[in-house]
Amino acid sequence: MSATPASISASLERELAELKDARVVSHIRSLLIPPKCEMRAWDYGKPGEEFPCWLVLEHAASNTGIAYCEHGFGPATPWGLLFLSGQSMSMGMDSGWYERFLEAYFESQVAPELPIWRVFQHRGADYPGRAITSERSWDSTWSEVMKLRGANDGFRYDCGQSVYARDA
Repeated sequence: MSATPASISASLERELAELKDARVVSHIRSLLIPPKCEMRAWDYGKPGEEFPCWLVLEHAASNTGIAYCEHGFGPATPWGLLFLSGQSMSMGMDSGWYERFLEAYFESQVAPELPIWRVFQHRGADYPGRAITSERSWDSTWSEVMKLRGANDGFRYDCGQSVYARDA
């Protein structure tokens, strides 16, 4: 099935309907654009190979966006983080492509604008562990993570959020 603006928008709306945090939904909606097709270089194929990527979110301040593409890393991971302009106008690396739009959003340079970040403490395989702080800014959360990592108390500390968790 070929992607269309309507099918991409419908998929995006289904994901947003699952998200219960109004702050995040509002933030995402403020950055959404009608799906816009751009041909992007596929660095893992033949020289000059390109695929259609449907840009759905633009964040001018970070020069980044989120796009949908059924080719390249899709269909398994069709949602990708892309640069909006500059030298890196390709589809990028596999580490920037996700199964779901919301996974891409929370891994983007966009989500850190919201004060939804918490310090998580875990040991071994219990990742992500348990939240040990209230929500705060990205920078203050990372500052606390780095202090705690220096404690060397047998725990691992990471920055995360409790707004969205991908179902297994």
